[in-house]
Amino acid sequence: MATDLHELLRSLRVWDPEVTELPPFDTARAPGDPVDLFTAWFAEAVAAGEREPHTMTLATAGEDGLPDARIVMLHGADATGWAFATHATSRKGRQLAARPYAALTFYWPRLGRQVRVRGPVTSAPSEESQADLHARSTGALAAALTGRQSEALTSPEELARVSQEAWDEARRNPTAPSPTWTLYRLRPDQVEFFQGDERRRHVRLTYGRDGDSWSRQLLWP
Repeated sequence: MATDLHELLRSLRVWDPEVTELPPFDTARAPGDPVDLFTAWFAEAVAAGEREPHTMTLATAGEDGLPDARIVMLHGADATGWAFATHATSRKGRQLAARPYAALTFYWPRLGRQVRVRGPVTSAPSEESQADLHARSTGALAAALTGRQSEALTSPEELARVSQEAWDEARRNPTAPSPTWTLYRLRPDQVEFFQGDERRRHVRLTYGRDGDSWSRQLLWP
């Protein structure tokens, strides 16, 4: 098995036709609201067998203005925005408190598609955040109850002990509160849909917010 990074990179293909089908994207028939197109594309990603299509890259900036990014899970998307959750005391929570603006990126390689979303971020009321948490799995609640996200860890043993206590509490009390757990919503200023093309004539359609409506623009690939 090759272990040289450059050799491995040269061996890889983008959008291997054995696993990828690049559908046409007729932008003239795209809906006027990006949420509607996102919902349709998300459903097609699920139907195509995309693994974990609800995961996305969340990009933020800290107080120093430097960028940061990580993978998080989509909790919903509607007229109020694209939703995700984390501890307000985590690194990304602190960054959003300092600079409440973020970007999201979805990538669905089986269809050669990307969706990029960016805009201001607001936090939901505590009651809504807790309700969102309690609608999720026992493991999600246990992870939230473990807390201390982004803090320095003394040892794996400490993590194991605190995590086990959190799992026990989550099983015993499925509505146990996690005070710092926060549901966030990104209300986009811009949403871009990218459809790959085998001849590299990629289609990029961007929606820009114009008051309560949206304008649309094609971009060069």
